[in-house]
Amino acid sequence: MLDRHIRPLMDPPLNRLGAILALSGVSANAVSLIGLGFGLAAAGAILAEAFWLAILFILASRLADGLDGAVARAKGVTDFGGYLDIVCDFVFYSAIPLAFVMLDPAAHGVAGAFLLMSFYVNGGSFLGFSVLAEKKQMRSNAHGVKTLYFTGGLLEGTETILFFLLLCLLPHWFAPLAWGFGVLCLVTASARVMLAAKVFDNDKAARK
Repeated sequence: MLDRHIRPLMDPPLNRLGAILALSGVSANAVSLIGLGFGLAAAGAILAEAFWLAILFILASRLADGLDGAVARAKGVTDFGGYLDIVCDFVFYSAIPLAFVMLDPAAHGVAGAFLLMSFYVNGGSFLGFSVLAEKKQMRSNAHGVKTLYFTGGLLEGTETILFFLLLCLLPHWFAPLAWGFGVLCLVTASARVMLAAKVFDNDKAARK
């Protein structure tokens, strides 16, 4: 929901920095992997209860996640680059809740499992929509130039990062925050399924 409002502010400086990195020979894939490394370091910091360090690593990870696209736009977007980017994102988004579960399995286990399930459902609805959108050759740059068709929703990347930062600031509130955010993820997935029913059922109507 917030991504489309944040991108106009973030894209210009990211594009400038991405162009500099591209000229220096840095690849977009390398930036994606560096971002993943920061994300996994954030998970490790959570396990060590170094929550302020985790916040810094999360912010560094997401900066790299924005930069890899900027570098790709400067050097040329590739299908594998887009694939690697989304794989790294999924690993990062699962690693942070897992770290909180491992930190206190008794208190966080059920809520963390529900949160990860909601991420799985939401991610599946997103990827499924993207596959069908590609089949129909749908295009949208509302969320920037993407190798996959990107559907927005109630919860997007910005909201998830803010949620992770809130977890680091209030780790003892993990369980209620995870339950609440998980419910909103399922609402987002449900809305995307209803959108898919509206968009992709038009084929049936067109054949009649």
